[in-house]
Amino acid sequence: MQDATSGAQGSAAGPLAGRKEWVGLAVLALPALLVAMDIGALFLALPHLSADLKVTGAQQLWVSDIYGFMLAGFLPTMGTLGDRVGRRRLLLIGATFFTLASLLAAYSTSGAELIAARAILGIAGASLSPSTLALISNMFHDPKQQKQAIGIWSTCLFGGTALGPVIGGVMLEYFWWGSVFLLGVPVMALLLAVGPRFLPEFKNPDAGRMDYLSVLLSLAAVLPTVWGIKEFAAGGAQNPALATAAIVFGLVVGVLFVRRQGALEHPMIDITLFRRRQFTGILLVMTAGSMAMGGMGIMSSQWMQSVANVSPGTAGLLQAPTGFGFAVGTAMSAVLLKWFRPMSTMIIGVGISAVAYLVITQATMTGWLAAVVICYTIAAVGGGPIYAQGTGIVVGSVPPEKAGSAASLSETSAVFGSTLGLALLGSLGAAVYRHRVTGAALSAIPGVDADQARKNVAVAGNMASGLPAGPASELRHVAGTAFTTAMDVVALGCVIICVGVALCIKYLIQDFDPMPQPGAPAAEGEAAQDAGPGPAPARTPAAAVDGVATSAPNTPLPGAAFRDPIRRGPMGSPTASRFWKHPSIAARAGPDVS
Repeated sequence: MQDATSGAQGSAAGPLAGRKEWVGLAVLALPALLVAMDIGALFLALPHLSADLKVTGAQQLWVSDIYGFMLAGFLPTMGTLGDRVGRRRLLLIGATFFTLASLLAAYSTSGAELIAARAILGIAGASLSPSTLALISNMFHDPKQQKQAIGIWSTCLFGGTALGPVIGGVMLEYFWWGSVFLLGVPVMALLLAVGPRFLPEFKNPDAGRMDYLSVLLSLAAVLPTVWGIKEFAAGGAQNPALATAAIVFGLVVGVLFVRRQGALEHPMIDITLFRRRQFTGILLVMTAGSMAMGGMGIMSSQWMQSVANVSPGTAGLLQAPTGFGFAVGTAMSAVLLKWFRPMSTMIIGVGISAVAYLVITQATMTGWLAAVVICYTIAAVGGGPIYAQGTGIVVGSVPPEKAGSAASLSETSAVFGSTLGLALLGSLGAAVYRHRVTGAALSAIPGVDADQARKNVAVAGNMASGLPAGPASELRHVAGTAFTTAMDVVALGCVIICVGVALCIKYLIQDFDPMPQPGAPAAEGEAAQDAGPGPAPARTPAAAVDGVATSAPNTPLPGAAFRDPIRRGPMGSPTASRFWKHPSIAARAGPDVS
């Protein structure tokens, strides 16, 4: 078992990773690439499998959504479970079940079988991301190398999202629909074969027993909430009362879950982490960034199909470049770190996204499809630093024994953000569309049911296909113009979200200071002032991130631990080092504890 304090040995920043660790990173990154490809390819396979298996419309929705439901529901559980039973062990178990479920999905003979297989895939997938991220934190102790490793992992993840539709489309040209589920099987087999050799085992010996009531409460909180939000995002929900009740039930159970975590000696999620405004702020930033991308994603997909008149398959392919955009953004953030602080790279990324969303409002007015695709891809480039730096900060801000739980929080925030974007921004777009499609304009078109046409732009498009050429063209124009306005409003909403994220980074998070390890020295001259009378705590070697010693979140710390002496110049005035990296940062960030 790897020593939890090994990151402190050799230097304050930790020992450099060797060949074995980098090979292990490849073992961890390739499954992320293939899993993302599998998810992206499903969109293209839906029409083929629906025709072959004769699935109903409701079953088709469950085939698409059940994976996300299970993933969101089981992420908190799996992150904590890995800390208890062993991260490598959980990763290999998850890879085994992912492989078996992929085979079951590929050779399903009914819609029910496919839904069950997708549910198992979601549960297995929930065990992969937290385990891989936590293992990366165990394998790479040097802060610079750890950021590079997380950036490579993130690039593979988003690259798979982009490659999925492309490779899936090629496979569907030559093979049956089940082939898209087999993309990850060879790589998962490779992980099972070489993982035990190149991946270290790590678990928290002091984690205590798993609290199964907490597991049930977390599932009962997440699953109904996500389902209710997705129901509203799907078009106002066929049963609004049921969807609302599900969300309320999930939130109430969530409160019970949080209260129970506060009462447990060994909680599933350490809620004391959220007392740190920087930690909570990072998660809020990641949630908001995913929210903007999710909301614009659903609007751009509908705009492409209903206004630009491209097929669903083509629309899926046109959204594939966003995965490359995220991959470029994560790689770009690593380059920007040579000149800027981590928080500054995130602000730069948010600024890029805001400009891209703003340009979308002009591109839609001209109906220029290529411009919309390019701008949405550029917005994804701006989102890359948020995900890469945010994930690294969340995982790196906790002790190694709690990295799995922290990784699950990072992943859950991204899932919830995307879901909220689909629901809230999608609902905003739907409301604007209904407001713009007036009854007077529709009543002037012969053969049009105004109430039906106002439901959404897709219904109006289907209605137009059954009308003569003249009325059909007029209806498409009215509905298309209204939906374009709705998409512009959502894009402006995304700009506002980006501005809010930038303000949150600047004033709430600022320059994130990872916590000192237990016993790490505080800033010179401040420990005695803040700690008060009494014996000094014992000093122990500490790991460090960016030269600042880190600590377990539960450790009582002197007030000086939250103050960064390099943020302020003479008389407390801000210095340029808050934004730009300065040659003296490493020397001023803290004492050498090696």
